[in-house]
Amino acid sequence: MFEGLFQPMHLLLILVIVLIVFGAGKLPDAAGALGQGIREFKKAANEPVKSDHLASGSRDDPRSGGRGTK
Repeated sequence: MFEGLFQPMHLLLILVIVLIVFGAGKLPDAAGALGQGIREFKKAANEPVKSDHLASGSRDDPRSGGRGTK
């Protein structure tokens, strides 16, 4: 009988509570902010990672005394 957590009646109840708490006017703003946050997260997740061990042999590395490795 109770197969899953998100049954249609549960989702309807959650929607009604959200409408009561935020009001109909604030929902588009909240949805837009949520979408923008998801886009920024995906963009940051797809950027290449710069790690310190790749830069350890660079000429600008203060740990190597300013000299590059040969």
